[in-house]
Amino acid sequence: MSKITLPTKGPLLSGKGWTAFFVALIVVCALAPLLNLVLPRESAFYMSDYAVALLGKIMCYAICALAMDLIWGYTGILSLGHGMFFALGGYMMGMYLMRQIGTDGNYKSDLPDFMVFLDWKTLPWHWTFSGSFVMTLILIVAVPGLIAFVFGFFAFRSRIKGVYFSIITQAMTFAAMLLFFRNETGFGGNNGFTDFKRILDIPIATQGMRMTLFVLTGLTLLGFFLFSQWLVRSKFGRVLQAIRDAETRVMFSGYNPLPYKLTIWVISAIMCGVAGALYVPQVGIINPGEMSAANSIEIAVWAAVGGRATLIGPILGAFIVNGAKSWLTVAYPEYWLYFLGALFIAVTLFLPNGIVGLVRKWRAKEKSPSDGRLEAQRALAASEGVEPAALPSPTVATPEGARA
Repeated sequence: MSKITLPTKGPLLSGKGWTAFFVALIVVCALAPLLNLVLPRESAFYMSDYAVALLGKIMCYAICALAMDLIWGYTGILSLGHGMFFALGGYMMGMYLMRQIGTDGNYKSDLPDFMVFLDWKTLPWHWTFSGSFVMTLILIVAVPGLIAFVFGFFAFRSRIKGVYFSIITQAMTFAAMLLFFRNETGFGGNNGFTDFKRILDIPIATQGMRMTLFVLTGLTLLGFFLFSQWLVRSKFGRVLQAIRDAETRVMFSGYNPLPYKLTIWVISAIMCGVAGALYVPQVGIINPGEMSAANSIEIAVWAAVGGRATLIGPILGAFIVNGAKSWLTVAYPEYWLYFLGALFIAVTLFLPNGIVGLVRKWRAKEKSPSDGRLEAQRALAASEGVEPAALPSPTVATPEGARA
């Protein structure tokens, strides 16, 4: 009886990968604070407060793109409703920030200004724990996670998949947006939450606090990247990829896909909720518009542009697309949506594996010998009377199962 040798588990990151990771860590924790807080504003290397806020916002988006890659790239589940989880985390943080305003609002009341305007006398029940920072951190994780669990349990148990699942997630997000638009729900209606003053009783509109939030966002992004890398390389991650490629065969192998799909769905939703919570204090506003269908579709675009099932690709995609958006919405605001649509179509038709996939393809071509060159060598050898069999044969791709 032959002995089966299982493949050994490699390192979490390669040598170059760890080098890039630590470079990113130094940039986030040391270089950016140095350029923004230490250098004078007249310096050519000074990092403006606008750049800090913009990059912090894009890093929040990158966390969402990474979450999308876990469920779409590695599990084959395309969600068009992740904007809702992002907004839910943002609203949890926004409720705390509104309570931090205290009596500094326009109406000098302990209640948020919009509640005073609507003649509310007390806080609604779902604002009970909004005054506690610790409970806010728990709710940022618990609320998106719980809603994702309930929705995912019934959806995956019913074996809804493919385009039907995508449509249902989009409908769920649209319904949540309509609910949050209503004034009586206690979420600020159309205007949402804004005019934040403090966080942990520390003024929020200061250069030091903005940089603190920037560093926290960068560390969270890097932490989620390492966690995702560990997850997809584990046995759990291999099962997810098997579900993506052939769910029926996974079931015949004795695995129940439901707990795997549900777990990664909840993890992805929590990551988006954390991103939303980091986004709100840096941008200064949260409203139901964050739940729009367009926002959820953009998250999928970031993952597709960068490259699905690569982890680093969606992060790059978020930076590239949002960097282009920041420039185009100022220079050519009327053309931004056309650019986004054309970009998604171009990636779908010509770059199915995204930017990272294209780079990997180029590297593979550089490393492998050219078949055309070998054919030329064979022709030259034949003309000189050399036996062609002495030369290597061209590379032919053969299925694994066809090899002897």
